[in-house]
Amino acid sequence: MGTREFKSRLHEMSMTTPSALWNDSCAIGELSSSIETNGTVGATCNPVIVLSVLKKEWSLWKDRIPQMIEGNPKADEETLAWLLVEEMSKKAAQLLLPAFEEHKGRNGRLSIQTNPKYFRDAHAMVAQAEHFSSLAPNMIVKIPATAAGIEAMEEATARGVSINATVSFSLPQALAVAEAVERGLKRREAKGLDISTMGPVCTIMVGRIDDWLKVQAEKLNIIANPWIFEWAGVAVMKKAYEIYKKRGYRLRLLSAAFRNHLHWSEFIGGDLVISPPFEWQKRYNVSDIEVKNRIGTPVDPAIIEELTRKFADFRWAYSSEGYTNAEFDSFAPTRRTLRQFCKATDDLVAQIRDILIPNPDL
Repeated sequence: MGTREFKSRLHEMSMTTPSALWNDSCAIGELSSSIETNGTVGATCNPVIVLSVLKKEWSLWKDRIPQMIEGNPKADEETLAWLLVEEMSKKAAQLLLPAFEEHKGRNGRLSIQTNPKYFRDAHAMVAQAEHFSSLAPNMIVKIPATAAGIEAMEEATARGVSINATVSFSLPQALAVAEAVERGLKRREAKGLDISTMGPVCTIMVGRIDDWLKVQAEKLNIIANPWIFEWAGVAVMKKAYEIYKKRGYRLRLLSAAFRNHLHWSEFIGGDLVISPPFEWQKRYNVSDIEVKNRIGTPVDPAIIEELTRKFADFRWAYSSEGYTNAEFDSFAPTRRTLRQFCKATDDLVAQIRDILIPNPDL
């Protein structure tokens, strides 16, 4: 690198490796700073994030939400909540358009999440995905890696929607997503339709598999070396990356749900997306962690052996064979995350309700 100067450690990664940085938020202030300082080329939005943005940037929305209510006089509170999600997403997508054009659709995308309550309804997810995709040229649509979600991913891809698989934690899910996207892409190709600017990704929520194994250890009174938990999601991600490359899948993996620096540092150098929240980006930038290629460095076999021997759910998450799409919905991290996303949707609707129908007793 010689004397080349970088604005931050993450900027160095963005400029010197194939690893792309996306911001795990659509807050305008954070995204603008992340683009400028770290070379960010993507961002995300979902009901959890919208609630967070409202707290951080209420001054930008306190007048706008009443205007939305007035402009949609027959809309119910849930419809208004999703209109807010859409508007936030479009504002963030505008900031990413230069990167979208520069990267010809592979980056520069805003991830917008389908309603988590649709997780069993492929038709509803596809319909919402098509609508969301039409909001801006650089939208990418999150669909959960449930049984119905896998079906929806193929169909949405075939219709030209770039998808981002979410609620995904395991190798079986990552492989099912890749196969579904490949089928969708091939269907488009068979019809002579363009796929050159599509940019699908498959998220692995690496920190959430770590979280679940810690809960399982407590529930089942399992004694394990404490450091092994921090490597579970990393191990799944690295194995999935290796298989993706060997099989030539035309979508990238994305690392999300950050709990420690390994969820960034161990994936540097991979042709993939790393999507930490803005607060984690600031921590990485002031750390002493060297920016170097680690994606090909295997996880210590002793860690894999202990995780495999002591945790049935790690064996499930780390195996590439013997699991069906129908099993995805019963995987504990899937249920935990769907419940959180559904609750956040309810909380967002309740916040809109408080504005739509103010409490006269307060």
